[in-house]
Amino acid sequence: MLSVAPKIRPVLDPEFLPGALWQRAYRAVVAADPGARPFAVVLVRKDGSVFRHDSRVLAAGHPAAALTLTYAERLLKFLLWMKGGPRVLVAGADEIATALGRIYSPTGARAFDCDFMGVKIFGREFSVEAATFETLPASVETSLPMGRHLDGCRIGFDLGGSDRKAAALIDGEVVFSEEIAWDPYFQKDPAYHIEGVHDSLRRAAAHLPRVDAIGGSAAGVYVNNEVRAASLFRGVPEAAFEAHIRRMFFTLQERWGGVPFEVVNDGEVTALAGAMSMNDNAVLGVSMGTSQAGGYVTPAGNITAWLNELAFAPIDYRPDAPRDEWSGDIGCGVQYFSQQGVGRLAKRAGFDFPATLALPEQLIEVQKAMQAGDARARAIYETIGVCFGYAIAHYADFYDVRNLLVLGRVTSGEGGEIILERAGAVLRAEFPELAQTIRLRTPDEKNKRHGQATAAASLPTLRPAR
Repeated sequence: MLSVAPKIRPVLDPEFLPGALWQRAYRAVVAADPGARPFAVVLVRKDGSVFRHDSRVLAAGHPAAALTLTYAERLLKFLLWMKGGPRVLVAGADEIATALGRIYSPTGARAFDCDFMGVKIFGREFSVEAATFETLPASVETSLPMGRHLDGCRIGFDLGGSDRKAAALIDGEVVFSEEIAWDPYFQKDPAYHIEGVHDSLRRAAAHLPRVDAIGGSAAGVYVNNEVRAASLFRGVPEAAFEAHIRRMFFTLQERWGGVPFEVVNDGEVTALAGAMSMNDNAVLGVSMGTSQAGGYVTPAGNITAWLNELAFAPIDYRPDAPRDEWSGDIGCGVQYFSQQGVGRLAKRAGFDFPATLALPEQLIEVQKAMQAGDARARAIYETIGVCFGYAIAHYADFYDVRNLLVLGRVTSGEGGEIILERAGAVLRAEFPELAQTIRLRTPDEKNKRHGQATAAASLPTLRPAR
């Protein structure tokens, strides 16, 4: 085992093993190994995108060589959910490529990832292959300027796990906004989702003289307005999903006369909203709500074709880390930075909630306890904040971040202030260079109320007048 000793330990999760520290410890061992080998992981998509990550690993005969599989597996897991791709090429360690192929297979420990990264998201069987450096393709990445269009009469909507929001805008000014509670996760009927969104659009349109464009954000993976994978629709049977949900936004676009209509992941819109409000770029947005959403705006101000599904990105490397009930994996962000994380920690803090109390209600009770000065609630937020500080450092190994935007229901009120304070303390203690270069930010009140819907509404470009 590597020697990893965090300077600050989360009070309710003292066994937490920060991926940021584990990776640094492994790299230090590699740096001292004269037989260390170049190592590359490459993700390839059908559209020609190629994402390449180069590093080094221990010699196969090194006494600690068994650590390399942990390093490579957790690295691949992070890259898959950060960027995404159905074909993985591994160069520099054939034995690791073979092991990863077994793990990320229909019968392996990462069968969930194999299924999602294959047919569900990218439309082809997932594969992991050994390759030589000479045969590896060069990186091919694109980013696009998207959003920031505020002309005309627009509707913006945001679909979350507990509510759907919609706003009407005229030349960038919000003239109406509304939030409606819904419960999409286990609804089997596609009409529940389609008609619910249509209803929100209709209510917003009532406040506009006309509708020129519609933009939306939603939790999940969306490619060219097509629903590829989303927990929002997990209750819809596969056949009904293919028949009605996959192209539901095309159905809605037709209902609205074919106006420009764009839908992207909610994390991307969160980051875009932050960039627009701060008038700055290099923004990583993290929303702690029903799940954990991520989004990224590049230093050039563009949105990428990356997945940025940080809910499934591993940040805790202990072998008995909390397990996500959907993916089956351990140590991933959703178990720390979401309502699920609050519910998990509430038990450790001593809250005895009835088994029938849903996670959103548990969060409300913890927030009430925080307002009443309950030390147990404070311990929950302190724990989340410490874990988040280490996660930020891990994210910074992969993203060029100047602004870290934090929002979501979990961060509401004094609890959110504690999360940011503890995260900042971790950065100052363990990663002082990052503490100097990354600004931790929360939305201002205007952006909290309207930022997401405004950014979503700004996604489509209006068609030129004839």
